[in-house]
Amino acid sequence: MIYVLYSIHVVVCIFLILVVLLQQGKGADLSVFGGGSTQTAFGARSATTLLHKLTVTSFVLFIFTTLGIGIMQSGPGRATLMSDVLGDQVEEGAATEQEAQAPADETAPDQGADTAADEAGQGQQDGGE
Repeated sequence: MIYVLYSIHVVVCIFLILVVLLQQGKGADLSVFGGGSTQTAFGARSATTLLHKLTVTSFVLFIFTTLGIGIMQSGPGRATLMSDVLGDQVEEGAATEQEAQAPADETAPDQGADTAADEAGQGQQDGGE
């Protein structure tokens, strides 16, 4: 089923490209020196042309085939690419957090002992003078 949807999607894409390239631009009739001043700025508003209708129809088909492919690719029970990325980030964050806490816990008593020894040394020096 997915291969049929891929085939339709490719055909719709090629058709959409061709229809867009066949259309005439809105400003194609404007002249550089102001000729055709009786027309409006971008040409008279005309009824919707066949090419415009084909463009809109092929665009709608393009959107539906794209959504269909996306839905079929992520069917029930399938993980997304982002779930792997988020899982790795959570594991890395937990490991980094544990590493950050472990050295801090080990160094905290040592720093306190050094500070107490420094204060005791200063107290002896002040008392001896």
